[in-house]
Amino acid sequence: MSSRLQYHLMFWSWFTGSMTSIYLAAQIYLLQYCGSNVIDHFFCDTVALLELSCLTNYIVKVEDLIISVTVTLFPFVFICLTYICIFSTVFRRSTHTGRRKAFSTCTSHLIVVSIFFGSLLSVYGAPSSVYSANLNKSLSLLYTFFTPLFNPIIYSFRSQEIRSALRKIMNRFQN
Repeated sequence: MSSRLQYHLMFWSWFTGSMTSIYLAAQIYLLQYCGSNVIDHFFCDTVALLELSCLTNYIVKVEDLIISVTVTLFPFVFICLTYICIFSTVFRRSTHTGRRKAFSTCTSHLIVVSIFFGSLLSVYGAPSSVYSANLNKSLSLLYTFFTPLFNPIIYSFRSQEIRSALRKIMNRFQN
């Protein structure tokens, strides 16, 4: 991968994320709010803010849905296609040991990516009427708290030292 391509990927991901956030924040800012000003969520989430609006915000909800699915689905599909290319290369050229190492690395990353993007698509890819507020909060916790928390743990399972330390800890609890 050339430096030019790296800079393009970096720029467009930052630009797209920034413009999407600015656009959605402006749309939500223009809504009128009445009644309760208590957000039923752990953080100031778009879906929770849209629920507080006293006007019919159907267009903003549709825009949010389209933007969220687009911004979430394209990177996920790109990552999956990249892994398909990696797996096909590994199958064609690698030895048994090389395949095992490659799949060990790829599997841990795919687990983290699937949890992250799966919860994102569940929260922002489905209309808010499909699921409850509690499910929305639980899924939001999954991608904001648990994915970063378990990310180092999942990656460290590949390390022999970590595995042996975990076995020792488990043996102490069993005895």
